[in-house]
Amino acid sequence: MFKVFDSRDEYFRSPYGAVTQGTEVEIKFCPPRAWGTKQVTLMVWYDDRSEMAEMPMRWAGLNGANDVYRGVIPTEGAIGPLWYHFRIERLDGRADYYGNNQRCRGGTGQLYESDPPGYQITVYLPDYSVPDWYGNGITYQIFPDRFRRAKVPEPVKGRVIHEDWEEMPVHRPDANGEVLNNDFFGGSLAGAREKLEYLYDMGVTTIYFNPVFQAFSNHRYDTGDYMKIDPMIGTEKELAEFCREAKEKYGIRVLLDGVFNHTGFDSRYFNGRGTYDSLGAYQSKESRFYEWYDFQEWPDKYSSWWGIYTLPQVNESSRSYIDFIINSRDSVVRRWARSGISGWRLDVADELPDEFIEQFRTVMRETNPEAVLIGEVWEDASNKTAYGKRRRYLLGHGLDSVMNYPFRSALIGYLRGGDAREFVEDMECLRENYPKLAFFSLMNLIGTHDSPRILTVLGCDEADYGLSKDERAEKKLSRVQRALGLARLRLATAIQFTFPGSPLVYYGDEAGMEGFEDPFNRKGYPWGKEDKGLLSWYRHLGNARRNSEALRSGEIIWRYAREGLLVYERAGVHESVVVAVNASMKRMSCELDWGSAAATDLITGRSLRNITPVLNLEVEPMSVMLLLC
Repeated sequence: MFKVFDSRDEYFRSPYGAVTQGTEVEIKFCPPRAWGTKQVTLMVWYDDRSEMAEMPMRWAGLNGANDVYRGVIPTEGAIGPLWYHFRIERLDGRADYYGNNQRCRGGTGQLYESDPPGYQITVYLPDYSVPDWYGNGITYQIFPDRFRRAKVPEPVKGRVIHEDWEEMPVHRPDANGEVLNNDFFGGSLAGAREKLEYLYDMGVTTIYFNPVFQAFSNHRYDTGDYMKIDPMIGTEKELAEFCREAKEKYGIRVLLDGVFNHTGFDSRYFNGRGTYDSLGAYQSKESRFYEWYDFQEWPDKYSSWWGIYTLPQVNESSRSYIDFIINSRDSVVRRWARSGISGWRLDVADELPDEFIEQFRTVMRETNPEAVLIGEVWEDASNKTAYGKRRRYLLGHGLDSVMNYPFRSALIGYLRGGDAREFVEDMECLRENYPKLAFFSLMNLIGTHDSPRILTVLGCDEADYGLSKDERAEKKLSRVQRALGLARLRLATAIQFTFPGSPLVYYGDEAGMEGFEDPFNRKGYPWGKEDKGLLSWYRHLGNARRNSEALRSGEIIWRYAREGLLVYERAGVHESVVVAVNASMKRMSCELDWGSAAATDLITGRSLRNITPVLNLEVEPMSVMLLLC
């Protein structure tokens, strides 16, 4: 049966997906003749103008048993998402509506009796640009205290030092009921520098460091001094040397974690514990930092991130704060650019004003035109509303791209027994809504410091999440669970490393580390005790991506998706790679149109020759094929 409308089919909507400002989007709507259609009107909601436009469509003939109506959605002067649906006037005088499906994921829609959910078109600025080095490469996330230490650190006042690298991080509250996160293992820049060759061998091109600035806690999201590397991690000179060696010798660039929504209670700026020699906002209303914070009752009642008193929230519209972080000659942005970093990941981007992000990006690019800005956003960033306001993340002057948490969720759902079609639908929704440059620069993660270890997620039973915290601290996957988790992880990484965007490897995932939530997902990297087979798999995938133009930058074409079998193609200029993943426990097959006389499986090295125009592709249970052709 001929479709009425499909937002992902260029017959019905052209061009596909997000468009630059000023582009005319051609729309075709094809109701069956049996509907008795008299007139079709495009109803377009311009979000930036808060107005609805009615645009009558022109009858343009027949396509089989369907009428064809044509219309154009103008985007001149528009910015951000707009939504559209169709009003159908019948010959008998009735009016119906056709809009997005109830899940609002684009594609084919459905009829409604009243105003339906609309289809989205994202309109972005023509000067949108993203450095291509980022999306083409592989990112490795380092939690500085737990990746690698060069030596056991000296005792520091207020810090508990673990001499044994393999100990469990402290997770029980103290006598006051708090988990202070003041236990340290001593990971450092010097230690990480020792492992640059290790990262290069895995194909890594970008290191993303969790916060490195001086702070009270081991996670360092409670910044104490933006202008000083935490002494346990190293020095400003060591960071500069690290960046220089990483880039010049290994082609690896460095991103820092920017925590600008809040500072630490124990910081130079708030100085709640009196640790610093500065006059903090907690100590005096005369402090030059006082206007940075929102006090309801000074000094003990103030706004803080999620109500956590150790993370006093900052007023990012304060001119003094903006100058300190962004605009001044020795601002945070300019200072660390001089040390050789290649960009930032912005923590809790939802809580940073658009104006702050846009100014940050402008100055960042002035200091380094090749720098990249990635935001922590957990949902679809193209239409995200935060604090009652539509965000301007991906329109050209804000973020370059975002962390792709929807990718993680969809992938886990598929690998734990879901239908491959659901994974495709979720990813196509993003591809339809995101500017192409943003989609191809997504930070495609399957694990981070904020989520349980991916091996644990893929191997554990649902009942394991019901264990007590002490039980989760000690919980290890059974032999059967771990075998299943490893099999699924190989499939997960095969998709991750062959998908548009930059695959993000959370330190230790490649070594087979397990663990539930923080701090169990933040244990020390098991140097010398890695899962050698899994590490070899990561290296194999990393080098496959490094050596394949199609896997780095090729277009994605969905070839087949049903039940446990997922097949897609990365089509490059000079080559293509067909990725076939079977996440089920049975052999699965599909027929594919095929235009190549030969192909080589990049996993096994096996060659397929004299392939017929229609290929019957058989994929073994819990396995993957990467067919280079």
